[in-house]
Amino acid sequence: MCQLCGMDKPMLIYCYDAYCGWCYAFSPVIKQIAVEYKEHFDFEVLSGGMIITEEAKHIEVTAAYIQKAYQVVEEHTGVKFGPDYLWHINNPELSDWYPSSEKPAIALCIFKEFYPDRQIEFAADLQYALHFEGRDLCDDEAYRHLLEKYSIQPEIFYTRLKSEEYKEMAYYEFALCKQLQVTGFPAVLIQVNETKFHLLARGYTSYEELKDRIETVLEEMPQQ
Repeated sequence: MCQLCGMDKPMLIYCYDAYCGWCYAFSPVIKQIAVEYKEHFDFEVLSGGMIITEEAKHIEVTAAYIQKAYQVVEEHTGVKFGPDYLWHINNPELSDWYPSSEKPAIALCIFKEFYPDRQIEFAADLQYALHFEGRDLCDDEAYRHLLEKYSIQPEIFYTRLKSEEYKEMAYYEFALCKQLQVTGFPAVLIQVNETKFHLLARGYTSYEELKDRIETVLEEMPQQ
């Protein structure tokens, strides 16, 4: 479970959701930041629970909005959504998708126990699997290729994916994002001690802009 205190060094917290198109576009930015600042920060990825409903809703409910929104994301960031993903968006009446943030959030919690230092990489892989490859993240089989990539035993992963323990971890992360007053994704914060946070990004932010904000915080930190 995520621990945001008792740190040896400041923590950069990335609040995202696997179904967030702007987070998908932000993946190259946060991956570059993670590489460049790995000596300065610990990194924590928190799932935000963007799509959590008592009863899952068919993709047809949001497809018309996404048809316009994804083009804005592409134009603004240069990222490309894959044809297999867009098929479901442009043909919702033929799709079997019922999007929910729950399962990919559970998958991330499982992964973090195996590779705590590769959280950002895995989150980006989840988003690529959905938004480019068109994999249904509510389908257990959508994760199998990532288990192979990261050498995680399928039996262990799928047992945990169905467990109440890891579901509780995922919902704890949703609550933690709310506690951090994150109201949209992506969001990036730096925690410098148990009570002090700096909000660096609310919504898509370019690499250059995010780097400048990080450098400003690093300059201030010795004075704190």
